[in-house]
Amino acid sequence: MNTMKKLIIQNKEIGYHSSKAGDFICLTDMVRGLEGDPRDYIRNWLRTGATLEFLGVWEKVHNPSFNVVEFHHIKTEFIKNTFLMSTKKWITRTNARGLQAKAGRYGGTYAHSDIAIQFATWLSPEFYVYMIKEFQRLKAEEAEGAQETLEWNVKRILSKVNYAILTDSIRENLIPLKLEGSDKGGFVYASEADLINVALFGMTAKEWRVANTEKKGNMRDFATAEQLLVLANLENINAEFIKDGFAQDERLIRLNDAAIHQMNILSQSTALTKLLK
Repeated sequence: MNTMKKLIIQNKEIGYHSSKAGDFICLTDMVRGLEGDPRDYIRNWLRTGATLEFLGVWEKVHNPSFNVVEFHHIKTEFIKNTFLMSTKKWITRTNARGLQAKAGRYGGTYAHSDIAIQFATWLSPEFYVYMIKEFQRLKAEEAEGAQETLEWNVKRILSKVNYAILTDSIRENLIPLKLEGSDKGGFVYASEADLINVALFGMTAKEWRVANTEKKGNMRDFATAEQLLVLANLENINAEFIKDGFAQDERLIRLNDAAIHQMNILSQSTALTKLLK
């Protein structure tokens, strides 16, 4: 997955994207607004011996396809006054992966975060400090968001596991064996799922889709962490009600009472927050 994001450094928007290869930051955005052509700053940076040595070492460590022989040829050319280097030339000649030359709306020279930090050091010590601070802040936010997503997914899996318990109970107590897998059997499963939907959400899955045509997914995909916890409990409770022989209309009333009671407890307590942490 490759997503475009923004760093804000000294009131300047700097694009970066994340992929399996790592985080790549736009060097062109880093020098945009400075006097002259942004490309000249990158070319001048690429002409320094320290930069070439750093890029060569980075590629040797991270890129098994790096053309080391061509890299040594470039180093012999460096002593010439006519030596010029660009992002595209570096990539073409050495098969480098640490730099990227992009065209289009988000075009420019992008560098792996390791290399972008070295470029920031060359560009300005002050800019380097602010960049490190902003990048660390953004990565911390991403880590926090990933943890929240993980917690939500765990609860989603829990509700699915408990639904398997419910369907086993339906199979054993409501559906005759000869109807197993038939359309009637499928209808009973759908009714039981919607029974819990109505008890907790106040509507069936179909009613939710009609009212939310702009959303992708189903009503449970948009449930809160609290609702998913209650949902898991209701599925277990309903399975027991089925075993005890309660009619569906009676189970709906009992499940709705349980949903109201549990949601009231969760809304008035910090227990869930502590559990998530």
